[in-house]
Amino acid sequence: MPPQLTPEQRADALKKAAEARRQRAEIKDKLKLGRVTLKELLEKAGSDEMVGKMKVVSVLESLPGLGRVKARRMMEEIGISETRRMQGLGANQREALLRATE
Repeated sequence: MPPQLTPEQRADALKKAAEARRQRAEIKDKLKLGRVTLKELLEKAGSDEMVGKMKVVSVLESLPGLGRVKARRMMEEIGISETRRMQGLGANQREALLRATE
């Protein structure tokens, strides 16, 4: 059962969720356009909550030349779960991702 929220609390939560979606879309656009690299995002994942909570598969799908099928295949070969978030990647998984995307 979801928590009972007042109309003001609900409006505030919806506003926060919309802002989070906007920020995630902005990060993915920057990645797609080459303004930020996968290596930079991986480094930020531990300190930036917005980057850390993004799913790895959505970040990989945003890379130029890497679509849904290739991203999922790459994750499967490396051994990363489809539900894994950026902050949950281990050091070996990060290195494997960087090698695979070079």
